Amino acid sequence: MRSSCVLLTALVALAAYYIYIPLPSSMSDPWKLMLLDATFRSAQQVSNLIHCLGLSHHLLALNFIIVSFGKKSAWSSAQVKVTDTDFDGVEVRVFEGSPKPEEPLKRGVVYIHGGGWALASAKIRYYDELCAAMAEELNAVVVSVEYRLVPKVYFPTQIHDVVRATKYFLQPEVLHEYSVDPDRIGISGDSAGGNLAAAVSQQFIQDANLKNKLKVQALIYPVLQALDFNTPSYQQNVNTPVLPRSVMVKYWVDYLRGNYDFVQAMIVNNHTSLDVEEAVALRARLNWTSLLPASITKNYKPVVQTTGNTRIVREIPQLLDARAAPLLAEQEVLRHLPKTYILTCEHDVLRDDGIMYAKRLESAGVEVTLDHFEDGFHGCVIFTSWPTNFSVGIRTRNSYIKWLDQNL
Repeated sequence: MRSSCVLLTALVALAAYYIYIPLPSSMSDPWKLMLLDATFRSAQQVSNLIHCLGLSHHLLALNFIIVSFGKKSAWSSAQVKVTDTDFDGVEVRVFEGSPKPEEPLKRGVVYIHGGGWALASAKIRYYDELCAAMAEELNAVVVSVEYRLVPKVYFPTQIHDVVRATKYFLQPEVLHEYSVDPDRIGISGDSAGGNLAAAVSQQFIQDANLKNKLKVQALIYPVLQALDFNTPSYQQNVNTPVLPRSVMVKYWVDYLRGNYDFVQAMIVNNHTSLDVEEAVALRARLNWTSLLPASITKNYKPVVQTTGNTRIVREIPQLLDARAAPLLAEQEVLRHLPKTYILTCEHDVLRDDGIMYAKRLESAGVEVTLDHFEDGFHGCVIFTSWPTNFSVGIRTRNSYIKWLDQNL
């Protein structure tokens, strides 16, 4: 009996050691976040083991775990009709709010899920619930795009999938079929989905053949640049769940089909050192000492290496491609973008990407709403129902949908 108690105590202590990580007191529901982070880390470690055994690619294994635990069928309710179909060969899940006699035409939203261009699905519970809520509360048709993922495809295939699905939806006959107002259509996404939404928005405003234009873009903690992995938010949140800096850098390497040997060099900005000519020309567009307010920069110092690894950008030139990193776009492109909403979270490595993009858009004359949450963390918008219900998740989702309701 005594040995069983000792063993149980040891197991509890080990579990507590694995789960506990120091978090700022200002974060929403810290203990719940520790449990969520521990669960995700466990899934990552299992997928890495599967990879090491040669059974499957670690991202395929991890996504299998995520989708298996969260996949939801296209179940319709009295308020929202849900249909799985395809738009020009791209899988989509369409959410249609109930018709209202006073509003014969609905609003339209193209939604792009996050997951590092490699994980998640339009069909998992988190995104299904978010899009269903949008369709119901906005009386909208929400098209959630099931774009193809790394490692089956790489940049820029994900962008092409979203462009194809969105252009199909924007056709007059398709909008008529879904009773959507062609003047009230927006594009939106979170994290890597926010990256794709921003990239597609930039591409569409340069497409002279596109008749129906997007009225708004709404970006939720978007990932927008790979030039500097030492912005204040990257330094402040280097190990913050659920997206530590090292994981974000690996997502970039995976998306752009790079070499994992480059990860450590990229973490210290060796890929954009002063001897990398391609990066020098773009550095002014990402000068965070001028783009970020003093309340954000605090005492953080820029990390700019004099000499680095010039091979990285030669082998992965897409790191400095505005299609992959929309924050690097020219000012002339930015000034034509539609009204924009950007949601950022204090405890997120991507916080400064969103804030800098908002600043650059404002300087270009675009109307921007920057919605910042001091207790937010990366991914919180989709965590609104038990057992992963966070108070900041509910508040961020409500704030996001409210902005769409007022501006779309």
